[in-house]
Amino acid sequence: MAAAGGAGWRLPGRVLELVFSYLELRELRSCALVCKLWHRVLHGDENSEVWRSLAARCLAEEALRTDVLCNVPTYKGKVRAFHHAFSTNDCSRNVYIKKNGFTLHRNPIAQSTDGARTKIGFSEGRHAWEVWWEGPLGTVAVIGIATKRAPMQCQGYVALLGSDDQSWGWNLVDNNLLHNGEVNGSFPQCNNAPKYQDNYILRTRLPHAAVSVMCSILLVSFCQIGERIRVILDMEDKTLAFERGYEFLGVAFRGLPKRKPGKMVPMAD
Repeated sequence: MAAAGGAGWRLPGRVLELVFSYLELRELRSCALVCKLWHRVLHGDENSEVWRSLAARCLAEEALRTDVLCNVPTYKGKVRAFHHAFSTNDCSRNVYIKKNGFTLHRNPIAQSTDGARTKIGFSEGRHAWEVWWEGPLGTVAVIGIATKRAPMQCQGYVALLGSDDQSWGWNLVDNNLLHNGEVNGSFPQCNNAPKYQDNYILRTRLPHAAVSVMCSILLVSFCQIGERIRVILDMEDKTLAFERGYEFLGVAFRGLPKRKPGKMVPMAD
């Protein structure tokens, strides 16, 4: 790129857009900080050739066709969703992520509980994400948050999430909250709280661009087919809450630690 005050600053927006279309996300982030013009070219149109080209390089055709991304209205949003999805390098050896980049599949290994974390975590801000269940996954059913220190696998059918001081979880089978290996009360706080009878595979769907996405979670199964659970993490107020079918179920955990080692990262088991 040209030096400050050079010809690069005087290029037409369409030419800059063409140049930017060859760059990767990390480079685009740096370019957006250079000047107002470059920032406007990159973020003024979230369906520009820049984001369209990046989506084509990052995302498999199957991912672009999946229901997860069909409901994301812009190419920039699709790229963001992919970069917050589950990581193939941070999961149990018994779990793999399908080609669409969002769906977890657990191999049928007996007497094993397995998890996967997403690529990006957060230590500040407000974040929300959805979990969809599509098919059989396992017999453990906990969703919540965890740090990078939380284990990815253990022997037997037990809740990984909430088993130590690095994770906080909602047990969907027994409707209780787990942290540090202990039960921390019932959830949700209502009469006749539903218990999920069927266990299904999960995948995440990120909300629209207006909502910051993803933080540290650990997700498990036991939910009706097609049901969606929204996990809401507020790192400013240090709370974790849940929604089901757009019904707010309340705050599950308060007083989350301010200085745990590393960031909170979305996770599933």
